[in-house]
Amino acid sequence: MKLYRLLTGPDDSAFCKRVSGALSKGWALAGSPSLTYDPVRQTVIAAQAVTKEVPDVEFSDEIKLSDW
Repeated sequence: MKLYRLLTGPDDSAFCKRVSGALSKGWALAGSPSLTYDPVRQTVIAAQAVTKEVPDVEFSDEIKLSDW
């Protein structure tokens, strides 16, 4: 089964560390990052999709993607 996550947050070093952490756990980038500006918080928000192929796993609502 292929798992999918969308990581989002302010475009800062903490966001980059979250993406790097996912990559180090075997997740792969899925497409280009996306950016938008939040005028209320006056910051750029980033989003990056990642996927991971996991064998012998059946999808359920109990799956916590951050544990993979």
